[in-house]
Amino acid sequence: MSVRQSLLAILRDGPRYGARLKAEFEARTGGVWPLNVGQVYTTLARLERDGLVVGDGAPDDEGKIAYRLTDAGRTEADAWWLAPVGVSEPARDELVIKLALAIAGPGVDPYAVIHTQRTATMRHLQELTRLKLTLTSPPAAPPNTLGTDPELLVLEHQLFTVEAQLRWLDHVEATLATYPTGTTPTPATRATPVAPITPGVVANPAARHTSASPDPTTNPAHTVPTGGTP
Repeated sequence: MSVRQSLLAILRDGPRYGARLKAEFEARTGGVWPLNVGQVYTTLARLERDGLVVGDGAPDDEGKIAYRLTDAGRTEADAWWLAPVGVSEPARDELVIKLALAIAGPGVDPYAVIHTQRTATMRHLQELTRLKLTLTSPPAAPPNTLGTDPELLVLEHQLFTVEAQLRWLDHVEATLATYPTGTTPTPATRATPVAPITPGVVANPAARHTSASPDPTTNPAHTVPTGGTP
């Protein structure tokens, strides 16, 4: 998340104090990514150092200074809207790293890792779904839409992300099932998955994720990762 660019974008609307920048950022993004006010002022100091913002007048009675964009700052803020967000360097994903290490290392049951994560992700999906119903079907007010509520925009992104994670877990589990028990796929032995994911096709998660992972008692080559206790 680029706090720097976000603050510049908000300052396009006019001068703001640091506390107001924090409040507006959180309101416009549905409160999903809370900012520390110290982080806001540190970022403003760097923007001022780089010639992108300047103080707007004298400090108020509490010593607070409003900031406004310079011409260079406005140019950078305007350019950000038209610049694509980088996707060639994906952010580190702890789940991907965990599963990669589980598959490549001995003594860890990747099916247990998948099952544990799937259970937690399904629970989160249900929570998000209930929240969406609350936002889109309020009892005594017009329903919110993407055009009126930024929180719904952020929430729907979370729903798509969680659903994608569930589909990816299914894909990994199906791929692992194509290999004999006790073997680890290597670059030379990887085959086409038996259940490839079709982009754009979203299955019913409740129907897909009702079955448990393979029982470790019937798969002796694996041990459940519980700190050494099988």
